[in-house]
Amino acid sequence: MTVDTLAPEAPATDVELPSLDAPVPAVAEVKPLDRPKKAPGRKPGAKRTKTLELTLTVTGTADGEWHADLKHGSSYLARDLAVAAAAVSRAAKELHEDLATPIDEVIEAAREQQAAKVAALEAELEAARKALADLAD
Repeated sequence: MTVDTLAPEAPATDVELPSLDAPVPAVAEVKPLDRPKKAPGRKPGAKRTKTLELTLTVTGTADGEWHADLKHGSSYLARDLAVAAAAVSRAAKELHEDLATPIDEVIEAAREQQAAKVAALEAELEAARKALADLAD
């Protein structure tokens, strides 16, 4: 059995080593990469609730006439439906007391205005009956 051994090479002498007194080149500061934070994930199995948006508009006049419109998005499902004042009052009470109070105040004001109109018409009717009776004699 023969083993070939190589003679160790002598270090190269033609390489120039830097002087210890030479200034050390500046090293740029290394910053970590900014990675976007992940949004918190949804829990597996969690169901997203689908919402349905309907817009109900109820309008009333001083004469006590009420109308309703119902919209889904930009399309009307019902338009200018006549609604009784009592139904508006009941619906507002069912929804929330804060809705019912101002609506009932508006309905009461319209009721008082209509009662005054009825009284005036009854007085006019009574005057017309009296005039008719005077003409019959």
